[in-house]
Amino acid sequence: MHRAEETTVASYADFYRRSIDDRDVFWAEQAQLIDWATSPQTICDYSNPPFARWFADGTTNLCYNAVDRHLADRGDQRALIFVSTETDQEIVYTYRQLHAEVQRMAAALQGLGVRKGDRVLIYMPMIAEACFAMLACARIGAVHSVVFGGFASGSLATRIDDAEPTVIVSADAGSRGGKPVPYKHLLDEAIKLAAHKPQAVLLVDRGLAPMQLVEGRDHLWGALRESLLDAQVPCEWVEATHPSYTLYTSGTTGKPKGVQRDTGGYAVALAASIRNIYCGKPGETFFCTSDIGWVVGHSYIIYGPLIGGMATIMYEGTPVRPDGGIWWKLVEKYKVSVMFSAPTAIRVLKKQDPKYLSQYDLSSLRSLFLAGEPLDEPTAKWISEGLNHKPIIDNYWQTETGWPILAVCNGVEPTPTRFGSPGKAVYGYNVKLLDDQTGEELTGPNQKGVIAVQGPLPPGCLQTVWRDDARYVNTYWSSVPNQLVYSTFDWGIRDEDGYYFILGRTDDVINVAGHRLGTREIEEAIAAHPNVAEVAVVGVADQLKGQVAMAFAVLKDASQLEDPDAMLKLEGDVMKLVDGSLGAVARPARVRFVAVLPKTRSGKLLRRAVQAVCEGRDPGDLTTMEDPGALQQIKDLVAGV
Repeated sequence: MHRAEETTVASYADFYRRSIDDRDVFWAEQAQLIDWATSPQTICDYSNPPFARWFADGTTNLCYNAVDRHLADRGDQRALIFVSTETDQEIVYTYRQLHAEVQRMAAALQGLGVRKGDRVLIYMPMIAEACFAMLACARIGAVHSVVFGGFASGSLATRIDDAEPTVIVSADAGSRGGKPVPYKHLLDEAIKLAAHKPQAVLLVDRGLAPMQLVEGRDHLWGALRESLLDAQVPCEWVEATHPSYTLYTSGTTGKPKGVQRDTGGYAVALAASIRNIYCGKPGETFFCTSDIGWVVGHSYIIYGPLIGGMATIMYEGTPVRPDGGIWWKLVEKYKVSVMFSAPTAIRVLKKQDPKYLSQYDLSSLRSLFLAGEPLDEPTAKWISEGLNHKPIIDNYWQTETGWPILAVCNGVEPTPTRFGSPGKAVYGYNVKLLDDQTGEELTGPNQKGVIAVQGPLPPGCLQTVWRDDARYVNTYWSSVPNQLVYSTFDWGIRDEDGYYFILGRTDDVINVAGHRLGTREIEEAIAAHPNVAEVAVVGVADQLKGQVAMAFAVLKDASQLEDPDAMLKLEGDVMKLVDGSLGAVARPARVRFVAVLPKTRSGKLLRRAVQAVCEGRDPGDLTTMEDPGALQQIKDLVAGV
C-alpha cells in the first residue's frame, strides 16, 4: 500500500495537457492518492471503445480508503457529523466509531445473505445509518443502489426489478418540515408490485411512524446492532473494475437507466478532485447540502470527503428550518472549510432576512461550490456579497460522470472564476464543442455547440448502463453525427480563455418561428430583474410559431401577487428586459408570477411537468415534488382561473 507524494506542476494548462496527451502516466500518479491491495500496472484499457476499464489489474476497496486507512493517523478525528433539524439530533462519529458502526452494518448484511457482487437497495432518509449501509456494502463488495427516500411505490418497484437486490435497507419514515414522511408502506407496496422479491428487509425504526413488520422478511436494525457490537468484518479486496454502485438517473421514463460506477477509478477520481478542485485538506470539514439519493450525495457527502480524510456533515432538514441561518450556524460550529450546495437552495436563502449571513463567524469557510443546475449571475453575486466576497465556484457535471467535467482547479493553480461560467475543462476530460448537425468541432470562441467528451471518459465516470451495454452506447455515444463521443446533451459556448458557459439542454431548445433559442438564455435575462428571485422558462407548442416561450417567475416581494395591475406592469418590464438582452425574438409569450416553482425535494425544477401542464398534457410521476400545490397554481394561471 502506498500514498501519493506531492506533485508540482508549472500551470493548470500543463496539468490538463498531460492528462490528455500523457494519459496513463498522469493517472498512474493520481492513483497513488489512494491505497491499493494490488497496485495497478495497466492504467487504462480502451481496447473496446467506448468502454474504458481503469486500473483493471489493481485491487482495492472503497470503504478501506474512506475509513480504515485513516484509523492510525486520525482515528479520534471527527468523520461523520449527522445533523437533523427535523428531529433535533446532532451526533458526531469519529473515524474509529464510524469504523465500528460500518462493521456492524456489514455483519448484519452478511447475516441476511449478502455476498460479494450482490445488490443492496437503500431507500432511506438522510440519517447516519444510510451512510453506514453504503460503506458496509462497499466493505463486503456488494453493489448498493440508493433510491431517493419517499419515492413512489411504482417507481421504486421498477428499480427493485432492475437491481434485483438481495436485501433492502430502509426506515419507518423520513421527515420534512417537522412532519413525518412514512416510507414503510411505500416499500411494502413496491415489493408487492415488483416481480423480484428481496430475501430480507432491514429497517431503522426512528419512532416517527408505525410499521407493520412482515414476519421472516423484515428485521429491525436496532435489535440486530445490539447483537453485533463487537463485529469485525474485514474489507473484501475487489478488482478496480468491480461495480461499486448503480444510481438511477432522475426523470427517466420506461425502464430505469442505472448508471453503473466502478470501484478503483471512482476512488482515484474523488481523491484527486478533493485535492485539485475542492481544495479540501485532511482534518477539515466538508459540508455538502445534497441528498444521498443523488450523485452529489454519493460523491461529496459520503465517499469524497472521507477518502480525503475530512469530516463530512450529513444534514437532514431544509435550509430555512428553524430559520434561514441554520446552514451558517453549522459552518461556524463545525468550522466548515468547504461547502457545496445548489443554486436553487441559494435562491431560497435569497428570500430570507439578510441578517443571517452576518450573524455567524464564517471565517473558516474558504469557498462555496454550487452545482446541479446553471448558476445565474444575480444569484452568484448576491451570495458572494453576502459571504463577504468569499469565492463562489460553479461547477458542472452529471450523474453519469460522478465528478466535475467543468470547474476551476484551484488546488493545481489559483484560477479566477467568471460569473455565469462553471469554468474550464477539468483534467482527464477531453472536452469538445461540436456542431449537432455535422459533428464538426467548433474551435473558435463563442461558437454554440453540443458539449461532448472524446473517449475514453476519465476514471470515475459510468462504466455502462446496468445490464444494458447497448443502451449505454446508443444513449450516450451515438447522438452526434460522424463522431464516437460522449454527449452531455447540453449546449455550450467557450470564450477565448477556455471558460465554458452552459446554455441549456439540447432537448430544451425552443424553435420559435425557425429561431432556435435556449431556455437557459431567456431565464438569465429575466433573472436580471431586481424583483425576480427565481424563474423557469419552458417551450410550449404553438400552432403558428411551432413553439413559444412561457416564463414563470417567483418574486422577492410576494405581496405584489395580489395586485393584478402591478403584475401586468411587471410583466411588461420583464418583456422589455428580455428584448434588450436577447432581442424581441426571445421574448416570452407570457411571463406569469407564482408564489413557488414546482421542484423535487432535492431542489430541481420540474420543467417537464410545467411544460406538460402548459400544453394540457399529463405531467407524469410527481411523487418527488416538494409542494404539489405549486403545479396547481400554474394550472390555474394557464386556465385563466
